[in-house]
Amino acid sequence: MPAQKSNVEQIEKLATGIPGLDLITEGGLPTARTTLVTGTAGSAKTVFAIQFLVEGIRLGQSGVLVTFEESPEDIRTNMKGLGWNIAKWEAEGSLAFVDASPQPEETVVAGAYDLGALLARIEAAVAKVKAKRVSLDSLGAIFTQFSDAAIVRRELFRISTALKRMKVTSVMTAERNEEYGEISRFGVEEFVADNVIILRNILEDEKRRRTIETLKFRGTHHQKGEYPFTVIPDEGLIVIPLSAIELKQRSTNIRITSGNSALDKMCGGGFFRDSIILVTGATGCGKTLMCTEFIAGGASKGERSLLFAFEESRDQLFRNASGWNVDFEQMEKDGLLKVVCVYPESAGLEDHLIKMKKVIDEFKPNRLAVDSLSALERVSTLKGYREFVIGLTSFIKHQEIGGLFTATTPTLLGGSSVTEAHISTITDSIILLRYVEIFGEMRRGITVLKMRGSMHEKDIREFTIDNKGMHVGKPFHTVSGILSGFPQQVASEEMARLSNMFTDPPKI
Repeated sequence: MPAQKSNVEQIEKLATGIPGLDLITEGGLPTARTTLVTGTAGSAKTVFAIQFLVEGIRLGQSGVLVTFEESPEDIRTNMKGLGWNIAKWEAEGSLAFVDASPQPEETVVAGAYDLGALLARIEAAVAKVKAKRVSLDSLGAIFTQFSDAAIVRRELFRISTALKRMKVTSVMTAERNEEYGEISRFGVEEFVADNVIILRNILEDEKRRRTIETLKFRGTHHQKGEYPFTVIPDEGLIVIPLSAIELKQRSTNIRITSGNSALDKMCGGGFFRDSIILVTGATGCGKTLMCTEFIAGGASKGERSLLFAFEESRDQLFRNASGWNVDFEQMEKDGLLKVVCVYPESAGLEDHLIKMKKVIDEFKPNRLAVDSLSALERVSTLKGYREFVIGLTSFIKHQEIGGLFTATTPTLLGGSSVTEAHISTITDSIILLRYVEIFGEMRRGITVLKMRGSMHEKDIREFTIDNKGMHVGKPFHTVSGILSGFPQQVASEEMARLSNMFTDPPKI
């Protein structure tokens, strides 16, 4: 006897079209059911409700927007900033308004409010445009007309039942008072709705961070936990679904040059083409130079490079490159380089990530350099920062783009940085640059700390910088404590003793 299908398999989902949302809901919102979207002020509830309809229109599905607070005219004006021409869709018969917003001349007597007439108007609008989607924004504006929670629950159930009878997939927004307190203002909305999605606009360390959580999906699966999202002008709400990241990246043995032949030798023949390289060191020790040589090395092979700079302006970068005998301007003219300079505080990390992905998709580079990741630490929480790093690195690895990121250590002689702590485990290679003080003179050292899938040199070598770039020299055989930030000169007798410990056979 064939096995009976489970209820989970039978529930059909409607793809919302909202970027990232269908991944964390594993297909979209359950068809012909109601979804409660709740959040505090500024959490993007109205944007969610309207974008649900907008994306449906783009998929050929008409919609109805029931507005209880803002007038249709205000909504038409406000949504222009997101690139949505509401009036055009109305004229085409793809979108209809049911205006239930309060009028200045109206006086409503508490306890006398009746939803019968409103539901009739909604049903007429659904029939008029043959709607598949309905959004109601927001329930709190009408429920304040009722005297107690029992009536609120009854009327909410009445709305939900009526929408199901119309066979539309609906979104209802509701306010809440706290980010992690009660789910809704009246404490009953979440029990009547089939599905519950929570939008949060959290303030942590004086920084705002938006997240979305699918709290309840009756009878069907969804991804658990909070996921970051942002609202982008001309695009709308975009969810960043870290849960959808899969460890299915292809791997290759093909090597690419670092742009420096001596460093290539230290790395066992260069970097792997699809690897993520972290270059970490104090300010002024050569990180930007390594980015420049990495880009120049690619250009010499006809490869396209993309540079995101968060600390220096375009003119500074081009001047610095020219000082090292690298012509960024000519690379740009040849189509081998694109430079994007952005001030970190100009946007949140989620916005930066979305924009960076868009530029990568458009330019299609073979190499990517970010100078520096540390600059982005200032505009996010630690959790948000790690999510940004994971999102960016996984994105470029799936496209087999070689990535070189720089990070600044907190002290001149070393010390672990926040970036090192959050990215070191997901990078393929780590190169440390350090200052070394010897007899009152500051010198520079370089070592390959880690390189997955390849043998590499273990020495800490001295390097110098001149107008032709980086020159890697001999190892610091007589200096210890470089990586710990406390370099010390080792006497020749002590050096010989340490060397014999590894070469002489043990005495029995």
